Amino acid sequence: MTVLVTGGAGYIGSHTALALLDAGEKVVVLDDLSTGFDFMIPEQATFVKGDIGDQDCVETIIKQYGITAVIHFASKIVVSESVSQPLEYYETNTSKSRNLIETVTRCDVKHFIFSSTAAVYGEPEKTPIREDVYLSPINPYGRSKLMVEWMLADAAKVSGLGTVVLRYFNVAGADPAGRSGETTLPATHLVKLAARAALGKRDGLSVFGTDYATPDGSCVRDYVHVSDLAAAHVAALNHLRTGGENLTLNCGYGHGFSVLEVIEIVKRISGNDFPVKHEERRPGDPAALVADGSKIQTLLGWEPQYDDLEAMANHALAWEKKLVARGL
Repeated sequence: MTVLVTGGAGYIGSHTALALLDAGEKVVVLDDLSTGFDFMIPEQATFVKGDIGDQDCVETIIKQYGITAVIHFASKIVVSESVSQPLEYYETNTSKSRNLIETVTRCDVKHFIFSSTAAVYGEPEKTPIREDVYLSPINPYGRSKLMVEWMLADAAKVSGLGTVVLRYFNVAGADPAGRSGETTLPATHLVKLAARAALGKRDGLSVFGTDYATPDGSCVRDYVHVSDLAAAHVAALNHLRTGGENLTLNCGYGHGFSVLEVIEIVKRISGNDFPVKHEERRPGDPAALVADGSKIQTLLGWEPQYDDLEAMANHALAWEKKLVARGL
């Protein structure tokens, strides 16, 4: 049995490829390297450079390597960019995913795990957020992902495809063993941005909005360690292989930190100060997104190992030092 990981040269994909290999799985990575890096792909994995929307390419991979499961990460992920370039997001995230799902079902692949997002919730009335609340994404990124959730559910009904949709909250940190971390530039995740500022690779940091209805006025997010997130994908695959039902699950810890709190933690841990500029709100940013993560823990037995923002910041800083040494 071999697992195809799309976007496996990226941040979360590379960590999940590592987690799968650590669990004894055979892994094929499909990535076009538009934002990922080939040095992020584990040496034990087979790498194919290609596009998830290329159905001939995907079909060849499935048949050549005996793919029995797909974990789909490849997508565009920048909320502000999705607002200014919506059609690119619907093309990459939605249209190409549609092609991938069609190929997977036609080739009788049994299991499909989809990398979704808390952005599908929009601005929920209450937090922590349960999976069954009304979905109302407020930006093209969230809408492009929700459309894939719908397509996947509809396709599964007629094909028998086993699916797990994982809705991520804010991902942070890096592999504790230093094998992978967030590398994509320009960076968008807050912990990485703060780490780069602390190491002098940025002039400073901007905080977009300090007038939200939150304790300190900045946005609050549920930060989940990337290695815990990777472990959730392995657990989802095991769930499907043992005959588990199709699921949609939050991936988060159930508590949040504000943007200003994260910045202060990175400053303290690094021992370095850096300028912070307060700017106007960005379009498409909800005030607070915090997960109700009880369902994934109950149904998949997911037990987070790194629910500690200081640990996330430490791991991120260690990875950034490696990137600086590489000239990145």
